Amino acid sequence: MEEKLHCIGCGTEIQTEDPKAPGYAPASSLEKEDVICKRCFRLKNYNEIQPVSLTDDDFLRILNGLGTQNGLIVKIVDIFDFNGSWLPGLHRFVGSNPVLLIANKVDLLPKSVNKKKVVHWIKQEAKKLGLKPVDVLLVSAHKGLGMDEAMEAIDTYRRGEDVYVVGCTNVGKSTFINRIIKTATGHGDVITTSHFPGTTLDMIEIPLDDEKGIYDTPGIINHHQMAHHLDSSELKYIMPKKEIKPKTFQLNAEQTLFVGALARFDFIKGERSAFTVYVANDLTIHRTKLEKADELYENHKGELLAPPTAEFIDRLPRLVRHEFSIKEGKTDIVFSGLGWITVQDPNVVIAAYAPEGVEVQVRPSLI
Repeated sequence: MEEKLHCIGCGTEIQTEDPKAPGYAPASSLEKEDVICKRCFRLKNYNEIQPVSLTDDDFLRILNGLGTQNGLIVKIVDIFDFNGSWLPGLHRFVGSNPVLLIANKVDLLPKSVNKKKVVHWIKQEAKKLGLKPVDVLLVSAHKGLGMDEAMEAIDTYRRGEDVYVVGCTNVGKSTFINRIIKTATGHGDVITTSHFPGTTLDMIEIPLDDEKGIYDTPGIINHHQMAHHLDSSELKYIMPKKEIKPKTFQLNAEQTLFVGALARFDFIKGERSAFTVYVANDLTIHRTKLEKADELYENHKGELLAPPTAEFIDRLPRLVRHEFSIKEGKTDIVFSGLGWITVQDPNVVIAAYAPEGVEVQVRPSLI
């Protein structure tokens, strides 16, 4: 029987029949030692995305399989998008397997942030969300920060069993795994990484010394993240690449902030207060009076208020209003996949607007 070939970039089975289906590679490429599918080749070399037909059910099937295996589950979240990148209900899938929680992209937080406090904050939030991890670590897979500690922790907590790495799309999971491969073997980027949702198609196994393996699972799509409402050419505007520079605004009641055309923040009631915006540095924040906000948005979205730009503004769902009465100071209003605004002072009423389908949440301040 012929051995099946799998793409070293995304793990999907190689086929030579249908150029539009996952796993297609030209027959001539099968002689090579490492076969890479056309989709990964294009992604790696031209940063072009080919759409993929994995459904939510496919992801659930893979997750459900984890409870039947013995091993360590490594859950990766994006610290800059903690709520948006959380996998709800993971504790129901993993059975009795231990979960190591790793928060990636720590290099995006302002350098002045106290890392111990961040870890404590993550433990508190994870507990509220129903997960009791065996440990919480901060890393930057992109920069390599904290990766040695992460590898040691994985080795300790796996107790000689397999390791399954899970996370939703865009948390940097494949970058994390590539960093492990590089550290362990000296080989650079083996797995295809990109900013595009859903890049890893099937489980990819990285063998460990003791005949066990690290398995990279597909990135699960969290539909409530902002990225799903933007064209792939505009994702770069909302995904920070370097340390966030927070912007603080002193507002009087009845003033409004716009984050491009993607989010709106109304300060409705309260004494003059400070509000700090944590979003990608290239996003423009526009301040206006509450009474003029609707008109400004209608007349200037896609131009003065962008992204999305004029070309893609019609794809953006309407903005939905969420009102909050904030009793405590130091509270974050989180826009899933975009960032957050910290309310510094207590006893204010605010309204937050996000595109329909994008979650808006309130949490104790991360920073």
